[in-house]
Amino acid sequence: MNFDQIIDRRGTESFKWNYYGEDVLPMWIADMDFRSPEPVIRALQDRVSHGIFGYGKVPEGLKEAIIAHVAKRHHCELAEEEISFISGVVTGFTHAIYSLTEPGDKVLIQTPVYRPILIGPESVGRQCLHNPLVLKADGKYEIDFDDFEEKIASGVKLFLLCNPHNPVGRVFNREELSRIAEICLENDVLICSDEIHCDLIYSGSQHTPISSLSPEVSDISVTYFAPSKTFNIAGFSTSVYVAKNPKMRKQLSESMRMLLGHPNILGLHAARAAYRDSQDWLDEALNYMEANRDFLVSFVSEELPGLDMWCPEGTFLGWLDCRGLDINQSPADFFLEKAKVGLNDGADFGVDGKGFVRLNFGCPREMLVDGLERIKSAVMTL
Repeated sequence: MNFDQIIDRRGTESFKWNYYGEDVLPMWIADMDFRSPEPVIRALQDRVSHGIFGYGKVPEGLKEAIIAHVAKRHHCELAEEEISFISGVVTGFTHAIYSLTEPGDKVLIQTPVYRPILIGPESVGRQCLHNPLVLKADGKYEIDFDDFEEKIASGVKLFLLCNPHNPVGRVFNREELSRIAEICLENDVLICSDEIHCDLIYSGSQHTPISSLSPEVSDISVTYFAPSKTFNIAGFSTSVYVAKNPKMRKQLSESMRMLLGHPNILGLHAARAAYRDSQDWLDEALNYMEANRDFLVSFVSEELPGLDMWCPEGTFLGWLDCRGLDINQSPADFFLEKAKVGLNDGADFGVDGKGFVRLNFGCPREMLVDGLERIKSAVMTL
């Protein structure tokens, strides 16, 4: 796989590449600029060549491939009956909030956080409480457990976890997750875990699905993940959810049937080829993006005065602290105007994200260098 290959995406329906004008380098929305794995492309070509696309079911071997993937990558066991499918992780956790809580119930999230999580609880008529992550002097975010426990004890019904965390790049360790789970168990709080970046983990870190901690934790948990980020096939709208508790699984399934439908037949075939046949691609992609991450962190430290960045443990997203810049506008607007680089505005992730930007480094190195040099030129004008 040639991850250095630059592929022109402007002639496609890419939202990422058609949102800004052609003079802007988009480094915002979280899909990669790498060609998808060849086994996925071949599987789709084979299925399309058949020429008939009717109502479908889960293809044979998909659940087995997911079970093998999770065992290899995350060292935990799943059973086929625990695995279900949905059209997206955002759709999934919003549906879980809707199905597992009542109107007016309290849902707890940790900010700054991916915007659909930020707005998800209130979009279905629930109260949203925030447990702000604590930014340490070295740029690393940690959980404020005193605040977490206080908020949970106030009557929260569901905790919506994002791990690995988007946008701050934390991969919460087993000790942190165990304390979260203990507090939720003590207060009869359900856990809905967005683990869509669970496979994008770098050296020195290990993803632990929170539901794998114990049978008691799995009994109160539903977990969402997908091949979309892992294998760069987001456009197929096919995601996975795991609920080990049969009652919870039935509750989710029954309310989903009439509301949400199911993933499309091509997406399911793409998912099978990804999980079953594309593990080598993933290993290469991780090595490439870890090198990109290290290059980005060094560049920010050495070439961009006024910016700081902690080295993310997972995801392909950099969370850049721009509060040291002498500007009178949001850093995202500044870099769009002065550098012609499209970045996510940190304020979109909550009030505690103000002054930050999110940068996608899941791209060929040449593209990353281009974006950073543009940003450097803008910073040097201050």
